[in-house]
Amino acid sequence: MDIHEYQAKQLFKQNGIPVPEGYLATNPLEAEFAMRRLGTEIAVVKAQVHAGGRGKGGGVKLAKTPEEAAKLAKEMIGMTLVTHQTGPEGKKVHKVYVEAGSKIVKEYYLALVLDRETAGIGFMFSTEGGMDIEEVAEKTPEKIVYISVDPTTGLQGHHIRSICFQAKLPAAEQKELTPILKNLYKMFLKYDYAMLEINPLIINDQGKMFVLDGKMNFDDNAMYRQKDIEVMRDFLEEDPREVQASKYGLSYIGLDGNIGCLVNGAGLAMATMDITKFFGGSPANFLDVGGGANQETVTNAFKILLSDSNVKGIFVNIFGGIMRCDVIANGIVAAAKELGLRIPMVVRLEGTNVEQGKEILKNSGLDLYAASDMADGAKKIVEMVKKK
Repeated sequence: MDIHEYQAKQLFKQNGIPVPEGYLATNPLEAEFAMRRLGTEIAVVKAQVHAGGRGKGGGVKLAKTPEEAAKLAKEMIGMTLVTHQTGPEGKKVHKVYVEAGSKIVKEYYLALVLDRETAGIGFMFSTEGGMDIEEVAEKTPEKIVYISVDPTTGLQGHHIRSICFQAKLPAAEQKELTPILKNLYKMFLKYDYAMLEINPLIINDQGKMFVLDGKMNFDDNAMYRQKDIEVMRDFLEEDPREVQASKYGLSYIGLDGNIGCLVNGAGLAMATMDITKFFGGSPANFLDVGGGANQETVTNAFKILLSDSNVKGIFVNIFGGIMRCDVIANGIVAAAKELGLRIPMVVRLEGTNVEQGKEILKNSGLDLYAASDMADGAKKIVEMVKKK
């Protein structure tokens, strides 16, 4: 789960991380009042969307007067902001964050991530803040400092000294950075982050360190114990199909293809998309119904697939382990009849009660193709969709 910058700033402030003063605005008048309340000569008006690269897309601008802040807010709210992370379709801006301007002397990059290789928490620090960290990693990887912290022993002084030494930070900046690193580590554990990114982390003209922008991504599996974080979820920023899928316990990610995939198991879902592409098709989604799906789950999955007007065919690829093939088959038949399915469908079943499942499909009266294996199914659905 992602949250907006203004929400991230609230969490930073609550946990002892220095941030500039700022206020949320949902209309031009609120933006004008926000700058008056700040009392600064310059304010930064920032579009609030779940995407990076906002500045390059026109979503971050400076205002020198409250009236100008109102004007910029009027231009941004309602606009579709396109950045390298939104894709060409962009994201609609519903609110802006008006923040006190900062006199920047230096910019750094700082991030905490789950290190799955070491089962630790990774710290990334770079003197190249404000830039695309991917570009820095590719062209000048030596400018990125990385350490992994074992959570059983926690963040130690030698970790902090290692970061500061490798980055060649002056003593004054080491003193500023140390409490920030300590508090960020505590936050990472407290809120169940998957990723916590600060870009840029700045030094201002008074030698103070501030977080100028922050992105936070939380582990969805931990939301049951993060109720205060869960209420920050902005459904307007998410694909409605993905929101609906989460209500049914389905793992769904919308793509831009035309073949809907219904699969059980994340690994099998990835393999299904790969083999569909191999035979010249284009998957419309990643959809994992999980190991405990029942007839209702399958019906809901079909509804989500068919809500995408780009879907011209469906490939069902099920390996029944915990899940029984006859249950899936009954779900497919019920869903197809309830929804009046009118597009090609290919079904590949294998595993527990597979013969019963195939018999149910055979006697269903539905116009579908029963694949002998995954390759056969992928090849067939691609052929059927291309003929439409």
